[in-house]
Amino acid sequence: MTAPDTTGDPAHGAGGSPADHADRGTADRGTADRGTADRGTADRGTADRGTADRGQADEQRATPLLQVHQGLGATLTPFAGWLMPLRYASETAEHNAVRAAAGLFDLSHMGEISVTGPDAGAALDYALTGNLSAVAPGRARYTMICAADGGVLDDLVVYRLADDQYFVVANAANAALVYQELADRAAGHDAEVRDVSLDYALIAIQGPSAAAILAPRAERLDRAPLADLKYYASVRAVACGEPVLLARTGYTGEDGFELFCRPDDAVAVWTALADAGTGDGLIPAGLSARDTLRLEAGMPLYGNELSRDVTPFEAGLGRVVKFDKPGDFVGREALAARARAGPRSRLIGLIGRSRRVPRHGYPVMLDGQVIGTVTSGAPSPTLGRPIAMAYVRPDAAGTGDMAADIHGEARPAVDARGQAEPADYAQLPFYRRTK
Repeated sequence: MTAPDTTGDPAHGAGGSPADHADRGTADRGTADRGTADRGTADRGTADRGTADRGQADEQRATPLLQVHQGLGATLTPFAGWLMPLRYASETAEHNAVRAAAGLFDLSHMGEISVTGPDAGAALDYALTGNLSAVAPGRARYTMICAADGGVLDDLVVYRLADDQYFVVANAANAALVYQELADRAAGHDAEVRDVSLDYALIAIQGPSAAAILAPRAERLDRAPLADLKYYASVRAVACGEPVLLARTGYTGEDGFELFCRPDDAVAVWTALADAGTGDGLIPAGLSARDTLRLEAGMPLYGNELSRDVTPFEAGLGRVVKFDKPGDFVGREALAARARAGPRSRLIGLIGRSRRVPRHGYPVMLDGQVIGTVTSGAPSPTLGRPIAMAYVRPDAAGTGDMAADIHGEARPAVDARGQAEPADYAQLPFYRRTK
């Protein structure tokens, strides 16, 4: 995924064709605690763990690339019901490779749901906050699925593959819930909802060198140059000799691509890209690097910045709620009331002034008073300082007079286990790539 542009849409995945897949229920899905419900990243508290012990590993589902990760010496960790690579050698080196060259990610744990039929667009318009029927075939939209009270159940990327074919990409820990909610909300529409997650592996190549590495090895079926593929668009292609659905999306703040392929083809695609990119500085990257990359790019993580307890407006993502679309949608009344009243808290950025890292759950203080809570925090390899996102009171969100106070005596601080660590307000994102 690229850094937020003028649309500001964060992304967490790409889609594949929903056609001709067997119907799947939710029984085979892994589950995870809501505190780690994810967009394909590991909570920083998890990042310090070693390889999962054997008992944990036996309980987790494996991606088609597990043996590749083991051969590379990856540290593996249970994550959202899957055994995933946390890091291969150095998470900082992996992070820096994505910023300077390219990184290769296994994201096969993400959830994919097809919605097809004459009323597919209308069903999604009702189920989600966005106006999906207005999306052109071949393009995508970042959106959310909310409860009736406006709380966020998950944030999603929805691809329109054809007039009557949509593909919904959900966070791994929420995929079963999203599937069930979509199926329930599609009742009364001429649309079919199917969970097709097990039919795909997902490999992402991210970084400024991604296009140069991939272009000689990917041929679009429409014969157009790879460079012409727009941000938030997908196309059918042959990559590394295998059929894929190729999307220009990601979750790192850099240019990049996501390739959905058949599970049996995943090793061949991964190996070909890894070999091709060696001379350009490409290295495999794990969940830990993906977390610091998305944090620098100011992208929300479900279970941290997003949850049932917040609406899109608290997260600064009110733009994904389309009140002007035709018809009703789940959560409209509650979200309209929240839009009128204003958010109960605001999401801000913090840059630490000491070396101690603000962690999830730490209180944020101003003049000795608690004004909010850290949602995500990590050392920033790019900035060389600790960074965090936090929800704070709307009147203490670093705007107006508060912005002046930042340069005076009233600086925010993070309560790091009983010690106040000074921090500066920062506009999100912390990092924006040069296009």
